[in-house]
Amino acid sequence: MSKEDNVREYDEDDSVKFIQANLPKEMQNVFSDDEINYIVDLIYEFYDVEGYFDGDDDDSEVEINEEELLNFVIKNAKKDAIRDFTDEQIEAIVAGELSYCDSLNLFE
Repeated sequence: MSKEDNVREYDEDDSVKFIQANLPKEMQNVFSDDEINYIVDLIYEFYDVEGYFDGDDDDSEVEINEEELLNFVIKNAKKDAIRDFTDEQIEAIVAGELSYCDSLNLFE
């Protein structure tokens, strides 16, 4: 089985379901799908700003600085004030998105 056989396509709805299901118990059913999508959009904005989408080589492994990613998302979520997210809530959603991407082998 080749590496490509292990890679499934990214699906926004599946991502939200995955994140909702993998949040800590005290955070489950607290966020709307739109609120989770907002945080995920900030994650992809970070990827864009950092130039992760600029490369033409799909075979190269992506190294994401998770601390910089988290700081970017927290800063922008507080600035946008879509919801009064705590840092812990944002961290849990970001961790869920990264786990979803790992489950798809997107960064390998």
